[in-house]
Amino acid sequence: MRGQLREEDFEVLREPLESGRQSRESISVVLILGIFLQALMFALNYYLAAPYSLFPFKEEIINIHFWLTVTIIGLSIVYSIPFVYKRSERIQYALSILVSHNVGSISFLIISLFTIGLEDEGMTNNADNLMQIAYVILAVALLLFIIIMVRYYISLKKGHYRKGSEKEEQRNELANMSFVPKVVLIGGAVFILITKWISHNSNYYDSSTPGILVLGMLVFYAMIAVLPEQLIILYCKCKYKSFNFSERGYLYSIGEQKTERRRKPRIEA
Repeated sequence: MRGQLREEDFEVLREPLESGRQSRESISVVLILGIFLQALMFALNYYLAAPYSLFPFKEEIINIHFWLTVTIIGLSIVYSIPFVYKRSERIQYALSILVSHNVGSISFLIISLFTIGLEDEGMTNNADNLMQIAYVILAVALLLFIIIMVRYYISLKKGHYRKGSEKEEQRNELANMSFVPKVVLIGGAVFILITKWISHNSNYYDSSTPGILVLGMLVFYAMIAVLPEQLIILYCKCKYKSFNFSERGYLYSIGEQKTERRRKPRIEA
C-alpha cells in the first residue's frame, strides 16, 4: 500500500460528475425539488407524528428541525440561481448533502422515534426507554458510518477507485440497474418479516404503523450508508480541480491542476 492518497486514487468517484447526475445544473434542480420535499417531511413530522407521541423533548426537536429546514430551504433558493452556484459549486454540493439528509436521514429518524413512542400504543411509553432506544439507533448509525468510511479509506489506499479497476466495473453494473429486481425481492421480504415481528410485539392499533416505522429506519440507515461517499466527493471537490466544472460547464480533466502549477510563471526576487 502507498502512503499518501493521490488524485488518481479517486478517479472512479468522478463518474457521477462525468455523467451529469451531479452537475451544477442537476444539483440546482435537486435543491428546488428539495424545497418542497423538506416542507412535506416537516409537515408529516409536525402534524401526523408529533401530536400523538410521548417522545421526550419532542417540542425542542420539532423547533430545531423547523429552523434547520427553513435555513436549508433559504440557502437552496439562493444556490439554485446560476449566477451563485457557478461561482461557489463546492458550497452548492455541500448544501445538496444537507438537503438529502434533511429529507432522508433527519426526517425519517424523527418519524421513526415519534412512532416508537406513540401515546397509548407503540413499543413503549416510558421516557427513559425511549431515550435508550434513540441512543442505540444513533450509536448503530455512527458505527455504520465509521465502518463504511474505513472501508472506503482501505479501498482507496489499495487503488480500488483508480480508473480501470474492478470497482469501476462494479459501479457500471450498478448504473445498469440490473440488480434492482433482486434488491426489491430481498428487501421486500425483510421489510415484511420485520414489520410482522413488530406488529406481534407491540400495541399498534393500525397495522400500517409498524410499516411506517420500519420504512423510516431503513431509509435512515440507507442515507447514513451513502454519506461517506458524499463527504469524500466533497473533499475531492475542495482539493482537486478535476472534480469541478469550468465556467462553460465542462468538467476539468485529471491532472489539470498540476499542469497549471507547472505553467505558473516563476517570480524572480
